Amino acid sequence: MTCPHLDQLRQLQPPRLSQSVNREECTQCFDSQDSPAGIEVCLTCFNGGCTDSERHHARTHVEKSGHKFTLNVKRKLKPSSQRAEEDAPPAKMKKLAIIEEVEEDKYDTSTTVKCWACNPEKGLEIPDAVNDPKVKSLVDGVMQSLSSARQSEVKAWEEEINPCEHTLTLQQQATGPIPASGLAHCSACDLKENLWLCLVCGNLGCGRQQFGGLGGNGHGLAHYEATGHGVSVKLGTITPEGNADVYCYICNDSKLDPELPFHLATFGINVQTLSKTEKSMTELQIEQNLKYDFSLTGDDGKALEPLFGPGLTGLTNLGNSCYMASVLQTVFSLPPFQTRYLAAARMHAILCNEPLPASCLECQMHKMADGLLSGRYSHPANYAGSPPRTPFPPAPPPPSISPSAATSTVAAIEAGQQQQHPPATPVFQAGVRPAGFKALIGKGHEEFATMRQQDAEEFFTHLITVLRRDAHKRKDKEEQDATAVFSFGLEQKLQCTECQRVRYRVDTTDVASVGVPAQEVGKDADGKVLYQEVGLWECLEALLGTEALEYSCPQCSKSVQALKQTKFASFPDVLVVHAKKFQLVNWVPSKLDIPVALPPGDVLEFTEAHLGRGLQPTETELPHDAPAAPSLPEFNAMALAQLEGMGFPTIRCQKALLATGNSDPEAAMEWLFAHMEDPDIDAPIQLTTGTPSAVPEPSAEQISMLADMGFTPAQARKALRETSGNAERAVEWLFNHPDDTGEDTPAPAAAGGPTPTPAAVVPGSTEVPARYRLKAFISHKGPSVHSGHYVAHIRVGEDWVLFNDEKVVKADAESVGQLKKLAYLYFFEKA
Repeated sequence: MTCPHLDQLRQLQPPRLSQSVNREECTQCFDSQDSPAGIEVCLTCFNGGCTDSERHHARTHVEKSGHKFTLNVKRKLKPSSQRAEEDAPPAKMKKLAIIEEVEEDKYDTSTTVKCWACNPEKGLEIPDAVNDPKVKSLVDGVMQSLSSARQSEVKAWEEEINPCEHTLTLQQQATGPIPASGLAHCSACDLKENLWLCLVCGNLGCGRQQFGGLGGNGHGLAHYEATGHGVSVKLGTITPEGNADVYCYICNDSKLDPELPFHLATFGINVQTLSKTEKSMTELQIEQNLKYDFSLTGDDGKALEPLFGPGLTGLTNLGNSCYMASVLQTVFSLPPFQTRYLAAARMHAILCNEPLPASCLECQMHKMADGLLSGRYSHPANYAGSPPRTPFPPAPPPPSISPSAATSTVAAIEAGQQQQHPPATPVFQAGVRPAGFKALIGKGHEEFATMRQQDAEEFFTHLITVLRRDAHKRKDKEEQDATAVFSFGLEQKLQCTECQRVRYRVDTTDVASVGVPAQEVGKDADGKVLYQEVGLWECLEALLGTEALEYSCPQCSKSVQALKQTKFASFPDVLVVHAKKFQLVNWVPSKLDIPVALPPGDVLEFTEAHLGRGLQPTETELPHDAPAAPSLPEFNAMALAQLEGMGFPTIRCQKALLATGNSDPEAAMEWLFAHMEDPDIDAPIQLTTGTPSAVPEPSAEQISMLADMGFTPAQARKALRETSGNAERAVEWLFNHPDDTGEDTPAPAAAGGPTPTPAAVVPGSTEVPARYRLKAFISHKGPSVHSGHYVAHIRVGEDWVLFNDEKVVKADAESVGQLKKLAYLYFFEKA
């Protein structure tokens, strides 16, 4: 049958380099080009959709967008490649590099053009369409373009290292060539590797031991502390092209030295004669992370049982993404997230107003829920049969790992086809790849947009903040807010010890961060420091304790001793406890393996004694502090010096910094050029009472960003003033002050402090006793939150399941007990 719409097809253009092409996977579920039906790629906007009879995301996209043509892409692993993949151990990434795989060598790929105007149900195949040169060019453009998944991965792996003022303005001391013997070992010890050359004076010092597990006594850092020479280069990483690891101790970060060959030539070092002999800091970090793994064997040495079924789907590690996987597995084990995002997944796909589902956070959350909870993708890796299918539940019950629900490897294979010789060793899942979700949730974030390892607790708070921001932007009032289960109030009571008057404030939070005291008790045989066990209940009681502090009492009009006491103002449905077991060692956050003992039965119970009730009839409230006299802020010294060095008067430089955020000299310089003719450009800066002196006037861009989320400009301006210009905190402030019109502008809270919440809108419950039982915990192995490996243990029924990236296994009871003590995040569900 000939399609009458070919002229319209010929007018479509191939994707541009900047466009995302979703040809590997459906943007609303994890069906992929490897599925039996393949993926339908829209030839107009390049969205990817599945043709599953239950979800039919491709057909829904056609109906909503009016785009008539798709390219069906199917891929099948070649038999020889399949055997090689099964026999070979999994490859591990050793360095920060993108190695292009030749897809044609591993897969057979077929493509077919379809017209949905001719067949609105499943599209009319037009096999001869590729004979047309314009259509063939369109198809080739789709297939040869960098897929959206690979495009986001490449961008995320591109770690941008920029110069700083200290590398750009490096002043070297006059010195001659360094003899070869002077580059043989550290000037302060005998170490011959992990050596850093000071680019100011030529001193050679060893690095810090934390990086990659290499030996190091920190003599490079000691040299900086003694001399102030801040820029060093790591020997062994210098290439003939003039690249190397350059570290600025002043910025405490890796930096770029554009004049590195010239600076090395000062010491007689010719980069063209050098070759890279040592691993870079990034390579060492990735290699170190790969060494940290959680045992997949029990105490008897037997491999732990792989699990498959609803709620038991793994997440493929995209490269340092275990922090995200552990958090996602945990939040989607909670009934509010299951109900909110799985039950309504199909309906949202139909009603979503976003033109591209890949750009819709709601779509991606529904996709994650479907991928993790439905059970469709929970089957052994390289399984040739159809994956085990489960009915799509209206609201998923908590998964169970009893034999009836979680199958063994052999049973899972037999669910699709009979196999006479099941494998003798356990076969784990391939998992689903959360590449699209990671690209979207990390978009615009300085850290989560990268492929570097991140802190799980920071990602958890980022995730719920972005979800709330997205819901407000869409004015989603009818949908249940799943993140509300974490919110609660903390009450702070301040009492003057002389006049006995009090002041109360309530702050809304989602995580109870508790300090864990470190008390060394010795070292093990390997020299590792051992610490005294601490009770989690003791840590919580310390959080809720009383402390003395210096206070300027407005009633007594003098400095006095005051007592500050913290209690719960309300209790959440899910209490998240963050165990802070870190200390700074040589400026690097170092993790301490302090064992934390949980109460019997993993149960926490809070009573009336832990709940604050606000101002009592017998108490007298302290008067409000008198407003401080306005004063000029502390200007960014570096930015101010740069502007003054260009010849601008100080008063103009200060005004420019106030208007542009007090940090960026380039933005301030642009402001100066745009306001040179202002009649009051040289007039003194006017500050009025009630205007935050340390906070510049919010920029038009910041106000516009918040206005795009549904807030009025007045609300946006006030929120930014109240939060020192921090856009993320401004959003939180707006959520906590829904009735504030922004028309009045009282003096803000202290910069950086928590935002007080009116008692009427404090989330959570005040019912006592509040009893909680441990639902899940996230553990970490490694020396720092920004390296190592994260896994999640989740209670399913009365058993524990270990989620280790794509591996999902029934956890060994003994290992659960040990790892529970070394957990980083605890999730307690209200009983």
